[in-house]
Amino acid sequence: MKEVKEVLKEKVLRNVYTALEEGEIPSLSLPSRNRDNIVLDERFMVWKYGDNSVTRSAKTIDGAQYILKSLYVSEFIEEMLRNHKTSTLREMYYISEGWGPGKFNSQDESDMTAEDLEVITALLREDFGLRPEENGASVIGDVTFEERNRKGEFKKINCKDDVGDGGYTIPYSVESDKLRLKSSNASFILAMETGGMFDRLVENGFDERHNGILVHLKGQPARSTRRLLKRMNEELNLPVFVFTDGDPWSFRIFASVAYGAIKTAHISNYLAVPTAQYIGITASDILTYDLPTDKLSDRDIQALNSELKDPRFQTEFWKSEIETMLSINKKAEQQALAKYGLDYVTDKYLPDKLFSGGDLE
Repeated sequence: MKEVKEVLKEKVLRNVYTALEEGEIPSLSLPSRNRDNIVLDERFMVWKYGDNSVTRSAKTIDGAQYILKSLYVSEFIEEMLRNHKTSTLREMYYISEGWGPGKFNSQDESDMTAEDLEVITALLREDFGLRPEENGASVIGDVTFEERNRKGEFKKINCKDDVGDGGYTIPYSVESDKLRLKSSNASFILAMETGGMFDRLVENGFDERHNGILVHLKGQPARSTRRLLKRMNEELNLPVFVFTDGDPWSFRIFASVAYGAIKTAHISNYLAVPTAQYIGITASDILTYDLPTDKLSDRDIQALNSELKDPRFQTEFWKSEIETMLSINKKAEQQALAKYGLDYVTDKYLPDKLFSGGDLE
């Protein structure tokens, strides 16, 4: 805990204090957090922020307010660490109501400030004691964890034998001091976007029939979910496959798992699984399987065109699928496969994609 407080002091508090002491206008600098500033880190093979930076200076009212709010958040984090407390991001937003000029206008603003402090300090939100409001996603399959309980003791949990049909709920922090990965007899991990598809695969016994681990991403996956996928991939040597709807937003779900999300590019090496493979619904699937579809909305079209410029999607596969989707002007959900019956996805579609292509033997 002392290390976190010291880093905050060095990177944020002392910076501002020194500038004021020397009669200078304080400022804070951090990498520009947008698509144009993400570059491939060839060491980790993930997308991270590049060299472009932005500076928030107290020369402007907006800059001064940004620095002030960052100081309030830093002080709040220090107080939590000192008292061995944690806080949800939502709680921090409401606590700021008592900060006077440091009050946030929205939770998006307070969340972004916490993320900026991550970037500036090269620490994680979890190091600050900040956590999301909701519980994590679910895991079911033959993998054994040891989770630390409230008494500080580690309890063994097998995600096939010791959980119900809903699976094991991923905690907000999955680092080794809270969650140990002990063993797995599985051959692969299948991460999927929707709860309905997760339930379908569990009900059909897909994990047991094919010796896999199923992970429900709950839409755009939480950081803890992505971190656990990476740990299982690296520590248990399990390949990761991602099964999503066929639309631009689902493509971005895969991108966040495999390449790193633009919003959290500063910690992509902790979260992204560069070897993850996409086996979700594609534009080609819509045509091949004659799937029920919806027409692309204007927002969908805008998102697809944006992805054609996104450096994470500059492969022949992605360019071809995105251009095909724009051409046919259609999108489809995972559940569209139910056109051929409730068992089709587990008996035909997924086995074909996982096994027939040689991805798994």
